[in-house]
Amino acid sequence: MLGILNRPIVVTADINLNFVALAGMGLLSRLWRLTYPRAVVFDEVYYGQYISFYMKRIFFLDGSGPPLGHMLLALGGYLGGFDGNFLWNRIGAEYSNNVPVWSLRLLPALSGAFSVPMAYQIVSELSFSHCAAMGAALLILIENALITQSRLILLESVLIFCNLLAVLSYLKFSNSQKHSPFSLSWWFWLILTGVACSCAVGIKYTGVFTYLLLLSVAAVQAWHVIGDQTLSSVCVFCHLVARAVALLVIPVIMYLLFFYVHLILLYRSGPHDQIMSSAFQASLEGGLARITQGQPLEVAYGSQVTLRNVFGKPMPCWLHSHQNTYPMIYENGRGSSHQQQVTCYPFKDVNNWWIVKDPGRHQLVVNNPLKPVRHGDIVQLVHGLTTRFLNTHDVAAPVSPHSQEVSCYIDYNISMPVQNLWRLDIINRETDTDIWKTILSEVRFVHVNTSAILKLSGAHLPDWGFRQLEVVGEKLSRGYHESMVWNVEEHRYGESQEQKERELELHSPTQADISRNLSFMARFSELQWRMLTLKSDDSEHKYSSTPLEWVTLDTNIIYWLHPRTSAQIHLLGNLVIWASASLATLVYVLLFCWYLLRRRRNVCDLPEDCWLRWVLAGSLCGGGWAVNYLPFFLMEKTLFLYHYLPALTFQIILLPVVMQHVRDHLCRSQLQRNVFSALIVAWYSTACHVFNTLRPLTYGDKSLSASELKALRWKDSWDILIRKH
Repeated sequence: MLGILNRPIVVTADINLNFVALAGMGLLSRLWRLTYPRAVVFDEVYYGQYISFYMKRIFFLDGSGPPLGHMLLALGGYLGGFDGNFLWNRIGAEYSNNVPVWSLRLLPALSGAFSVPMAYQIVSELSFSHCAAMGAALLILIENALITQSRLILLESVLIFCNLLAVLSYLKFSNSQKHSPFSLSWWFWLILTGVACSCAVGIKYTGVFTYLLLLSVAAVQAWHVIGDQTLSSVCVFCHLVARAVALLVIPVIMYLLFFYVHLILLYRSGPHDQIMSSAFQASLEGGLARITQGQPLEVAYGSQVTLRNVFGKPMPCWLHSHQNTYPMIYENGRGSSHQQQVTCYPFKDVNNWWIVKDPGRHQLVVNNPLKPVRHGDIVQLVHGLTTRFLNTHDVAAPVSPHSQEVSCYIDYNISMPVQNLWRLDIINRETDTDIWKTILSEVRFVHVNTSAILKLSGAHLPDWGFRQLEVVGEKLSRGYHESMVWNVEEHRYGESQEQKERELELHSPTQADISRNLSFMARFSELQWRMLTLKSDDSEHKYSSTPLEWVTLDTNIIYWLHPRTSAQIHLLGNLVIWASASLATLVYVLLFCWYLLRRRRNVCDLPEDCWLRWVLAGSLCGGGWAVNYLPFFLMEKTLFLYHYLPALTFQIILLPVVMQHVRDHLCRSQLQRNVFSALIVAWYSTACHVFNTLRPLTYGDKSLSASELKALRWKDSWDILIRKH
């Protein structure tokens, strides 16, 4: 023991100076003057408001993606001491002193910076030369659009980093598989692959494309493992279980964890509450929770309730009636029952209150002991202020003539009998004797006489109906729909039989205290469903573009204009890199098909190890471009140039791979290789020149004259570039 102390402790480490240098240059290019401009730049106005919500713990709903990306940006604000007090309402607005611009932009900048050495590592792990690896990293370093996007409070650079980390981790794992399966490093890289994939999906839904690509590659390699006769059945089983746990189970757990933290942080009521169900709203502090606190849980005969439509589209609304009646004759000449209107009203109102009545009793109050309403019971719904019964009959609805009109019955002493009995159907019941519960129970009202179901049609009534939403009776034969489902949101036990006393009672608070906290899985399921079904704003934007315009770079986005000078920031790509990357992808596809056809004829142009390396590079890099680009042709949402950046990154990494392949395998003589190498050097010089030319629009730190701005337009600048060279 003492002998160990007599000798110095020495630690030996291998340091890749190329990696260190690339990381340093990446940090310099992304962090230089990071706080400039100190103003809201383009989509910072969008992400900034969510950061403020996190700082104030206010719940929000964003349909663009899971919450991890927003939480990471908010972490920067938290570390910088941001209190959330800034009005994110205008692009170009100057940041106040309480906004820590540097810390808010730091994470995207670091992600963009470390993507540079990440590209180097990926090409190296693919067993291509260090020159090709350096070339890939250099292209990521000087690509103007990637720099611009990574210097702002935006998420594309973070998504790209996670995509590259997932690919790199899988390559490390795959290479460890050849030498030391089930070693510590083997497990580390395999688990890190799953974690990186879950982070990519957790930042934006488009991250699932890279995840599915890696799952496909892993499935192919797992198939080869199954066919490896040198491995025992137990060993093969362990390989498959390890991959399933790391690439399927861990990502699912991580994804749930993102939402768990998100919901823990956002516990206060916010502007997006009404999109969620009553139960979800009641689980938030303030808002509906403040209204429903103390409500009785079990609905009984004599209960006073408001009924919210569960579907919530086209907007959240409550079953409603008022003294106005349907017109005798509609505009199209059809007649109506001239009964009292029943609608769905998108605002809280005293006319939303209804009384649950026992058809066998005259009283409109709760007896002692109370009689709870159960699944299958027959009830009457009495409108609280007008005391008229909810009714439907074989009369066409005003806007939806194939459905029945729903009204509150008025006795005109004509041959139209009252039909006001409804059977309660609890959809989410556990047993057939379940009690109707406030907020928790989702119910349908089935008309006893006609078997029609109370339904929100979603159509707006004309002016005589105050543009409120139409409620109809729909036969179940037309199919089940969520718009047929209702839940009790506000509830009290009625105590006053007299009408005037009852009107006062409808405005009074309740007393009993019943807790109804939703479980995490219930909240997660609802939030995830709302995010996936939330209708995005697909209106045209002056900077929106199509996927075909991205490849040709026939579009750009003006991110920011200086209010006093002509300095400005554009999202504008390096044309030399973009065009060459597209050409390299085409060359790869043609060469791959050529080699594949010749191998089918037993003509092997490449050694087996070179062929496998060529296929893997194309699967990950070319496949990465395809899966992150082609799906946008099927999307109907508004698209922008920055949506192409994750696909472009994979395409750029493929470019030096194709260059090396052409030099090593298609150039037959040393002279041809030397000439091709010289062309590559000249091409890199041209790409660097274009980067420097566009630098004022990338960093926005230079005031440009009108002629200089015109020269930087692609059609003009390309002509200038050709004339110079």
